[in-house]
Amino acid sequence: MSESTKKFNIDTVANAAVTPDVELPWAELGLKQNEFDDVVKVLGRRPTGAELAMYSVMWSEHCSYKSSKNHLRQFGDKVTEEMKKDMLVGIGENAGVTNLGDGWAVTFKIESHNSPSFVEPYQGAATGIGGIVRDIISMGARPVAVMDPLRFGAIDHPDTARVMHGAVAGIGGYGNSLGLPNIGGEMVFDSIYQGNPLVNALAVGVMRHEDIRLANASGKGNKVVLFGARTGGDGIGGASVLASESFDDTKPSKRPAVQVGDPFAEKVLIECCLELFKGSLVEGIQDLGAAGISCATSELASNGDGGMEVELTSVLLRDPTLTPGEILMSESQERMMAVVTPENVAAFEAVMDKWAVEYSWLGEVTGTGRLIIKWAGEVIVDVDPRTVAHDGPVYDRPYARPEWQDALQADKFNGSAADATRPATAEELKAAVVELIASPNMCSKDWITNQYDRYVGGNTAQAFPDDAGVIRVDEETGLGVALATDANGRYTFLDPYHGAQLALAEAYRNVATSGAIPMAVSDCLNFGSPEDPDVMWQLSEAIRGLSDACMVLGIPVTGGNVSLYNQTGSTPIHPTPVVAVLGKFDDVARRTPSGWKEDGQAIYLLGTTADDLDGSEWANMRGHLGGLPPAVDLERERELGEILINASRDGMIDSAHDLSEGGLAAALVESALRFNTGARVALDEVAARDGVDTFTLLFSETQGRAIVSVPRSEEVRFNDMCTARQFPVSRIGVVDAAGKALDIQGLFTAELDELREAHEGTLPKYFG
Repeated sequence: MSESTKKFNIDTVANAAVTPDVELPWAELGLKQNEFDDVVKVLGRRPTGAELAMYSVMWSEHCSYKSSKNHLRQFGDKVTEEMKKDMLVGIGENAGVTNLGDGWAVTFKIESHNSPSFVEPYQGAATGIGGIVRDIISMGARPVAVMDPLRFGAIDHPDTARVMHGAVAGIGGYGNSLGLPNIGGEMVFDSIYQGNPLVNALAVGVMRHEDIRLANASGKGNKVVLFGARTGGDGIGGASVLASESFDDTKPSKRPAVQVGDPFAEKVLIECCLELFKGSLVEGIQDLGAAGISCATSELASNGDGGMEVELTSVLLRDPTLTPGEILMSESQERMMAVVTPENVAAFEAVMDKWAVEYSWLGEVTGTGRLIIKWAGEVIVDVDPRTVAHDGPVYDRPYARPEWQDALQADKFNGSAADATRPATAEELKAAVVELIASPNMCSKDWITNQYDRYVGGNTAQAFPDDAGVIRVDEETGLGVALATDANGRYTFLDPYHGAQLALAEAYRNVATSGAIPMAVSDCLNFGSPEDPDVMWQLSEAIRGLSDACMVLGIPVTGGNVSLYNQTGSTPIHPTPVVAVLGKFDDVARRTPSGWKEDGQAIYLLGTTADDLDGSEWANMRGHLGGLPPAVDLERERELGEILINASRDGMIDSAHDLSEGGLAAALVESALRFNTGARVALDEVAARDGVDTFTLLFSETQGRAIVSVPRSEEVRFNDMCTARQFPVSRIGVVDAAGKALDIQGLFTAELDELREAHEGTLPKYFG
């Protein structure tokens, strides 16, 4: 036995074969008894300590999707040839890739970093950005933008400020340092997220078709190299310990499992990787995220056509006391693994030296079909890589509609105690609008977004607070993309199937209001424990709803993430499927903002309004959650999208804002405040047409609606288009640039300064 093997009392494969009865800490590493038994069965012996470390992280919920995999197959099954025509890379790779035309492609993906962001908000959120950006790099793309859908606890809870300040600073600190604009996201406060905040991160990158790279280790004799930051003790067991179980006050602190990020190291890594791609110096590449070297080696080998052999003592360490198992599990950031042909080794090293990036040659691709990992020459891992990376346990978890669901859906807002003081007079309606736009979820998010650089890089054509973020891809033609993320946990709690569809519909609508053609979907499914049949029903229904809706709208899911065990004790979060939609512009110069600015333009409301107050922001403000969410009409959403896209492209509209949370009241105020331009609005006629009172017209959250501003010269053409499509449209007002007020005629006038003060004052009041 070598000296370094003795130093750690290393458990070799040879030793494991002759000591079958050694007790191993499989439960502490997150494995269940049946899973440990399966590992023994797969290997034909007990695992070594290093093998146990690998299986524990790779078979964790976070890495293996063992509870959701059977349901997620619907995203691959429910696709038509038409939906696949622009999909260059689909589900299963680091990120999906979509064809933009002219030889350009775009890759995007959304993931979660929820648990680490609760334990250590700054680093948890920062490394969430870092991890998703490395997924984009590993596809061969240059990252061009990020987004961050966030959900925190009650705004007035003392711990919310800790998590909020840290997470927002981490996202801004990392993203700004990378030089990536943050072009949008969401911010929701709800006590259900108090112990389980949701920090989801999206990144988007662009590339030429020929630059697409996939993660596989092929070609016997090709070299395996680890490069980037050194491996340390941070993030050990993050995937198995943090992201795959619920929080429990009785367990010790989980801070060591949170990774520590260095955005400047990542920035160098981006440029270094892009130079490697440009010179075609790597055959396959994999970022090191969850499960670290365990994941990179097993996935590269499993996706390849042979095997792999590596020497673990060659890994460059920040901490020399790390054991082999800890090195395999470490989730230290800013690291990549690549496969390089022998003839490209010198050129690869030259690129590393140019960028002053550290690297170590760990081993090579073999033809054995086995993943062999050695420590000082002694074998400590000898496995079929597929059993680690792809053939882990898959569970058909029991699920059933909760017993309480019927009572929840029967508890309508209309007529409830919470609805006893419904505003009716002009004075009450004005006060209600002001209260709505100052509420935690509807107030201005400038306090957050002003900490992010929205325009770094010079290609941001539109960003928050517009409905969608827009990035230019090609400076010559103006080709670009739009992105929006949406979710409503309250809707999904009331009806998971339709709630997930509503999230997709809103993101689709937001992309369409910008004028872009929706093309692809990425989703981050945030749910409680899959071991709870109620939660598992919510998850299965949401996936079924989302996959069905994608079929109707004709846009495929190209990738995403599932985050389970988001609960404290026995209380899960609301089911929160965050849906990101990507759309395409032929020319971003034709984008449509969400606010009006030209005096005299007509304001039109597209769509009809029903009594949809269940699950609404108004009901939330009154402490009520019950009933059924707004109805989903996906064909109507598609028609609305076509109208918005065509009207934008043909110059018929100068602004467009979707109606969603907060209804018409929120949309009118936000459109006016966007460019500090007032409007005169009359609602009597449209209220009578739809058979609703003024309060319902203002606060209902009926879907499939938008408001647009139309130049006088385009009104006839715009109306003709809507009439030809038999889409309901009503002229409800006119832009009044001189008035500096929102005048709801016959009811009240609200000065823009008064509205802005209410809208922008909430977050500074609570967070300084």
